[in-house]
Amino acid sequence: MNIPHITNKHILDHIRVGDAVDALERALKTEIDPSQDFPRSFFQLDEGKRLLFMASHAPDWVGAKIMSVNEGNPARNVDRAQGLYVLMDALTTTPKAVIDGDELTDLRTAAMTSLVTSRFINRDSSSVVMYGYGAQARKHAHVLRELHPQLKQLVVAGRNARKTEMFAATAAELGWNARIGQAMPPQTAIPQADLIITATGSGEPLFDGSLVRPGTLVVALGTHNNERSELDTALMARSNVIVEDIDTAVNESGEIAHAIAEGVLRRESLIPVRDVVRGEVSIDRSKPTVYKTVGMPWQDLVVAGEIYTRMPSTALR
Repeated sequence: MNIPHITNKHILDHIRVGDAVDALERALKTEIDPSQDFPRSFFQLDEGKRLLFMASHAPDWVGAKIMSVNEGNPARNVDRAQGLYVLMDALTTTPKAVIDGDELTDLRTAAMTSLVTSRFINRDSSSVVMYGYGAQARKHAHVLRELHPQLKQLVVAGRNARKTEMFAATAAELGWNARIGQAMPPQTAIPQADLIITATGSGEPLFDGSLVRPGTLVVALGTHNNERSELDTALMARSNVIVEDIDTAVNESGEIAHAIAEGVLRRESLIPVRDVVRGEVSIDRSKPTVYKTVGMPWQDLVVAGEIYTRMPSTALR
């Protein structure tokens, strides 16, 4: 069997992020119900290493991704998460392509962020605070600048000063007016932010949630287990909280699990992102809004199918 291999470079060269956003929006409005997705499987290895298996199904496609998550990799200048995706035809379950999982994961995560931010930021929004400087932070800086050009001011915060400065320099090349946290401390930047993104994997809250002003959107994407949390419960208590799926969020998000355990957030108040995209829920704009994402298999499947459909056959020769 001769199965095409779609590499990270193929995706970067031939797939527009706007196409991924549109595909996710269509899927949520028509064929995808995240609550019916298969759960992820986790396999714990040694020394902070894990394997993730993520399978999903849709009318046209089925597929699965296997990823490694290695907490020691950032210190080695290697991405924390890496893997491959196998895309199959839904009718025959015949494999159609193997897709590099790194760029697929970065693309679908940033595309979901953009789909949500398009519902909350407006033409007057301009200021972003970004925690982190890894692959997801880099992808979000690129995608937000492309799809939301009114966002121009970027403050970057991170533990490693050199990496933070390098990220800010790269962001400036994309057209951001970028500064690092040392130049504008978070306690100054957070109250001015229209959008805050956390992409760190931190096990501790990154900032004081009381500083976030009403109407600000906070996208928390750096953790995907119910022990680690990038946001404090004070912010969760006073915010609209959007999740990909309620059961998944309760089981896999530390931000959600901790807030519920402390009694400051109710499961019943969680807002599925599908309802937001479909316009079936009213959002209280007098509060901050938190979109907590852990990443789900259906997102990979939708974007993998879009990549395969749009990839020129000549590119795979």
